This record gives sequence, C-alpha cells and structure tokens, in this order.
Amino acid sequence: MSDVFDKIIDGEIPSYKVYEDDDVLAFLDLTQATPGHTLVVPKKHVANIYEYDDELAARVLGILPKIARAIKASDDKIIGLNIINNNGEAAGQSVFHSHFHLVPRYIDEEFDIPVVDNSEKMTDTIYQERAKKIAAQFEKD
Repeated sequence: MSDVFDKIIDGEIPSYKVYEDDDVLAFLDLTQATPGHTLVVPKKHVANIYEYDDELAARVLGILPKIARAIKASDDKIIGLNIINNNGEAAGQSVFHSHFHLVPRYIDEEFDIPVVDNSEKMTDTIYQERAKKIAAQFEKD
C-alpha cells in the first residue's frame, strides 16, 4: 500500500527537498505551520515508531540534529524548534508512514502547541506505578 510519502520518496509527487541520503528524506511540509517547517521520513516504509528496528531508528533519529541545525542556521530569527512525532490515529497521525515534524520557532510568533498539565491529578504512588509498569517492559527484551 503506497501513501503520499512513499510517492514523494519514489519521485511520483514533487517535493521541496532539504536533505536526502540512502535512508532518510527531509522536505518542506506544505502546511508551513511556521516558515521552514520540515518533515523527516524514513525511506523504508514503517507506519509508526513502534515498527522501527534499532538500526533504522539510529539512522533516522541520528540525522535529526543535523537537519535541525540546518533549519536554525537558515534564518537568524529562529530561536527554537519543536520536533513532533505522532503515532497512531489517537495521537493525531494522519499519514501512516512514520515522520517527524521539525517546526522552527520564531520571536513573537502566534503559533502554539497546546500542552496539558495533569500534575494536579498525580500522586507519588501513581508516578511510581506508571514508571514501574514501563520499566518492566525492558525486562521482556
């Protein structure tokens, strides 16, 4: 099954490429949430972060800082950068080919990413239980 990113990778759909190697393609997101908003995708089709093997993860995630530095260096008004990766429909993923949004942040911009603070609902016991459940998964490997 081919998605829009597969078609971009294969050259069937044009894109504004900013970086490419054997494993990764980075190109401007057409929405341009802020100027320079870039998508980074693995050329190998994986639907989400759960499907990466260690080698692919190292290649894709390892290049993110280099691309981020290039974005920041492209405009001296950039003062920060969000890296966003949605996994699954419930998390807001709309294209089911793993991708990372690199969204430059500028002085006095109006774009904002909502952050929910649920700390008032938390207790030390809840934190400990959640941490223990996640940490236990590493023992299964």
